[in-house]
Amino acid sequence: MDLASVRAALGLAKSILVYGMPWRQPSLRRHYQPFIQSDDLVFDIGAHVGDRTLAFLHLGARVVACEPQPLPLAYLRWRFQRYPGVTVLDSAVGEAVGTAQLAVSESNPTVSSIAAGWRETITQENAGFAGVRWNHQIEVPVTTLSQLIAAYGKPAFCKIDVEGHEAAVLAGLDQPIAALSFEFVPGSLSVASACVDRLSQLGDYVFNISYGERRKLEFPQWVGNHGILRWLESADQQKKSGDIYAKQIERGAKD
Repeated sequence: MDLASVRAALGLAKSILVYGMPWRQPSLRRHYQPFIQSDDLVFDIGAHVGDRTLAFLHLGARVVACEPQPLPLAYLRWRFQRYPGVTVLDSAVGEAVGTAQLAVSESNPTVSSIAAGWRETITQENAGFAGVRWNHQIEVPVTTLSQLIAAYGKPAFCKIDVEGHEAAVLAGLDQPIAALSFEFVPGSLSVASACVDRLSQLGDYVFNISYGERRKLEFPQWVGNHGILRWLESADQQKKSGDIYAKQIERGAKD
């Protein structure tokens, strides 16, 4: 086994130890339960080692999990081979169907990304990424959310965690979906703002946030698009990453 293979195996093992442990599951299920009912369809975009996929599955959902990285993909297929409710796809998700270059970080596979501009910016603007190295690039297939909906149906919830590519994922969506989450990272909050703007074009949404792996919604009340954009303007000062949650509301019912 060469050095690159050893780094990749150790990186995957680290991800499994951090995200794959069974004691994480009860809090994950409690966190996602308000968004998911039994037999709902859920998309897990950037499934990585499948901790969210497993939580969705145990909430009774059918899950389409997309992961383009070869080692995490192989792990996902092994982990969910006996679960007919999970479909694992070897694909990235973006604005248009085609292919893309995925920059792989062997030591930190959670930050592998096809967003070249994001990689350049985040290492300069966020000290937490200063030591990250993207060792090589591979060509991966790309689908869109609209294509996934055409093939599998409209999801009740969609989790998007794709390291700076979130806005491109939503650019490939041509209709509103009931609820979703997407990552925000200090140093590249323009990506999250673009996601809010895109959702506002598709329908009326309200928003909340969760920091890191706390699995807790921070705002006592959900806010509209203007409220979350104002929050994002000041979020760089907090130096915390996390996820923004969005849920569709009836037009005219926004806070």
